[in-house]
Amino acid sequence: MEGITSKDGTPIAFDQLGEGPPIIVVAGASCDRAIDAPLAKALAEHFTVLNHDRRGRGDSGDTAPYAVAREVEDLHALIEAAGGTAALLGLSSGAVLAAEAAASGLPVTRLIMWEPPFSIDPEGVQQAAAYTARLTELLGADRLDDALALFMRQVGLPGEAIAGARQSPYWAAGLSLAPTLAYDAAIMGDNTVPAERFGVITVPTLVLAGSASPPFMVEAARRAAAAVPGARFDVLDGQDHNVAPDAITPVVAEFAGRRA
Repeated sequence: MEGITSKDGTPIAFDQLGEGPPIIVVAGASCDRAIDAPLAKALAEHFTVLNHDRRGRGDSGDTAPYAVAREVEDLHALIEAAGGTAALLGLSSGAVLAAEAAASGLPVTRLIMWEPPFSIDPEGVQQAAAYTARLTELLGADRLDDALALFMRQVGLPGEAIAGARQSPYWAAGLSLAPTLAYDAAIMGDNTVPAERFGVITVPTLVLAGSASPPFMVEAARRAAAAVPGARFDVLDGQDHNVAPDAITPVVAEFAGRRA
């Protein structure tokens, strides 16, 4: 494990592995660098990979109050640690954070977004507001178990799957990450594609989705790609939201300059 200090003094922990052009993995909600370790290992065949714990997760610190801009500063510090420029591979809501970093003018060489979970439902704005309000209420009452279950319902898991998750080894890890669910809610905003913001992104961008994901996820990724000037969009056959490292790695490697 290595570490850097972000602009506001927050320590950010990361693992660095592999050789080649630098790439930073940006985890989604309720994930940390341990969960993304298999992906980081696969990418390390082609890149120097920085796989970090986002603030408030794992071995990284946290500083209140939270702001999306602070996480952009975290990514800037990681890019500096990588040598001054780097590609960003963002997963789910982490893809939206990575896009915000690119839109903010950070020295990003390539932006790869995996299934940014935007809503395509006309009622998505109201649903996002209701989710954020309820999540804030639960976290404020330290009801982490209920907050994690709420998040799982929000992303479409049925009750039986949530019940099974409660009995799995993941649940304890999920509870430790639950306070950061508010961070990802802030990153997602009103849950619609921020077309105006994405329109200022100038770095080469690839937006990916999986053919086995729900159709709305594929359409959301397509709309995100359409909002970024010159972005490419592609669908990985047989993949769902939990994309397999050996499926996404060759695509990322080709796009970012190293062929598998």
